[in-house]
Amino acid sequence: MASSAIGLINESMEENILDAALKFIEAIPHSRKLGMVVEELGDGRAVISMPYDVSLIGDPVTKVIHGGAVSALMDTAGGAAVVSHPNAGVGTATLDFRIDYMRPATPGQVITATAECYHVTRTVAFIRATACDADTKRPVATATGAFTVMQAPK
Repeated sequence: MASSAIGLINESMEENILDAALKFIEAIPHSRKLGMVVEELGDGRAVISMPYDVSLIGDPVTKVIHGGAVSALMDTAGGAAVVSHPNAGVGTATLDFRIDYMRPATPGQVITATAECYHVTRTVAFIRATACDADTKRPVATATGAFTVMQAPK
């Protein structure tokens, strides 16, 4: 097979992976409700943002976004990173997810989660993620997780 034909096949496979990952995110009702936006996606990496919204405030005095919304953002980014990984398959579910909250997100600012799928076995994919507001040098939270790997039927 000519190298250009292999390139087209690989490009087509990458497009299918990205399409599946975008559909995965769009299919999650809470992702839509929280206003999540896919900023970058591909090759086991996902960047998803969530706008500040007063309906997500967890502390009415400080106006800080609730940790559950940050958790949902990071979990969604982790799942998207898995689904976009070329060796991980067409779907996923969270098996284990650990978050360390470092500081409150600054009220009024967009929160962005960046997740990387760094290892894939036959049945489990592993991710690490970081959530930041505008101060990217000081994360709001970090996370690690394990997700199922669901291969497409052959």
